[in-house]
Amino acid sequence: MPQTPSTEWVCRVPVTSVWTHPDKVREVDAYAIANTPDINKWREAMNQQQTKDLTVSNRLQTQLLYGEPVVIDEIDGTWAKIIAPWQPSHKDERGYPGWVPLAHLKEIDSLSGRSYARVAADKAQLWTPDRLPLMSIPFNSLLPVQDADETRVQVHTPDGDAYIDTAHIELVPSPDQIPLGSGQSIVNTAERFLGLQYFWGGMSSFGYDCSGFSYHMLKASGLYISRDAGDQSTEGVEIDRLDEAAWQIGDLLFFAYEEGLGKLHHVGIYYGQGMMIHSPTSGKAIEIIRLEGTVYDKELCAVRRFTQEETT
Repeated sequence: MPQTPSTEWVCRVPVTSVWTHPDKVREVDAYAIANTPDINKWREAMNQQQTKDLTVSNRLQTQLLYGEPVVIDEIDGTWAKIIAPWQPSHKDERGYPGWVPLAHLKEIDSLSGRSYARVAADKAQLWTPDRLPLMSIPFNSLLPVQDADETRVQVHTPDGDAYIDTAHIELVPSPDQIPLGSGQSIVNTAERFLGLQYFWGGMSSFGYDCSGFSYHMLKASGLYISRDAGDQSTEGVEIDRLDEAAWQIGDLLFFAYEEGLGKLHHVGIYYGQGMMIHSPTSGKAIEIIRLEGTVYDKELCAVRRFTQEETT
């Protein structure tokens, strides 16, 4: 898909799902692919088996947030084959690949040299210049800043200029220059999402999967990792998984079937004192658990650190 240096394609809805292929979409997924998708209604429309089938049938890959850029490789009718460059993956060196409804994307003018507003609240309201509600956008959405004062920030969006209250954002130099946080800041942020239901492929505060949760909690602290758990497990610094005393708050814990020897299937964030905060599986919600005596205790296969080493 031709794109000029002066423009870029971005997600124009609060959250859109990235599919393995358009033929993976089912009738029950209508709310997800509507011109204005509704994640909550989509989740309510699915029964437990249909939700689990997103995983079993390899339907859903990841999600994009409002304003997130994409590279379009191909357009097939109402669908676009895209790359998500903000989501590193071994699947493509340019970023995460997949398909999204073309109606969920918009070509806008590229803006260089701007600072960005990162949504630091669970969700934040966008307002039109006339102070009418535009939409609610999720945690970690990033939008270029046009102007700012003490109470609100003017941002450039796929819908034109809009405003967001300063209390709900953090100003950052660029999407890849979020201020560096500590392991404690990671778990403090993660705690805010306790009780949020797991969602396969989820990359938003409407619902995270396990690796989407670790990706976004670390990103909020200026730490950039790959999208999927398998890739994440090879990044950062390796920590001795058998020496729990060496683990630090904010480390990522990885788990594999066959008591840690089989296929990797899960990632969580070390909470300290033998505990983990994680987004477990379909039908469950983000929680803090003690590892001892659980299946995770037997399945631990790797510990990786992305924060700076603590000194005493």
